Amino acid sequence: HVPARYEGLGLAPDAAISHAAWDPGAEDLAIELSKTLDAPLVAGLVSRLVYDCNRPPEAPDAMPERSELFEIPGNRNLTAMQKNNRIETVYHPFHAAVSGVLAQRKARGDLTVLVTIHSFTPVYFGKPRKVEIGILHDSDGRMADAMMREAARLPHRAIARNDPYGAKDGVTHTLKLHGVKNRLPNVMIEVRNDLLTTPRGVSGMRDELLKLIVPALPALKGVRAAHD
Repeated sequence: HVPARYEGLGLAPDAAISHAAWDPGAEDLAIELSKTLDAPLVAGLVSRLVYDCNRPPEAPDAMPERSELFEIPGNRNLTAMQKNNRIETVYHPFHAAVSGVLAQRKARGDLTVLVTIHSFTPVYFGKPRKVEIGILHDSDGRMADAMMREAARLPHRAIARNDPYGAKDGVTHTLKLHGVKNRLPNVMIEVRNDLLTTPRGVSGMRDELLKLIVPALPALKGVRAAHD
């Protein structure tokens, strides 16, 4: 969603529905995982071209003027006031919601693993990507390590660590802010979006990811599996 006040960011029609504007299939997949694992979900509702909540305010690509092949006219020459407005109305509310969920769980004594869900385009700058599932982490690799040990459960899938992105690409802000900072096991899961184009594809990927997530949980000290 691009709020009306931004006048569509001046995006061309193809850019407005492209992977540059959102992560196709990611929310559907996150909802399916949330339901199955009985896990709380915080989902962003505003296009990442307005503000990418997985970037800190100082990051140049938090409000990009260009994303891959797409120009973002509405992000050109933003004033400090305009940037701050987006930070206050998009970035801070999202992360406050995540912090609130984590605080509630801590107060109840719930054991917590932070999992973020994203999708990526099969072709980037004209180059095809072979990886289908990316398991990403920053300085805390506990959950990623545990999931990678289960990768043999999905022999038909191309699964890779910190691919197609990694910490060096600046994509682990949410993990650092809410996972590493709070000493919670955490992982970022990237799924190639051509695998999430139908409800059947989404539910199938949910089942596949559960084969990595659920067996990984007991390997983390004090964390119990929530699904058989």
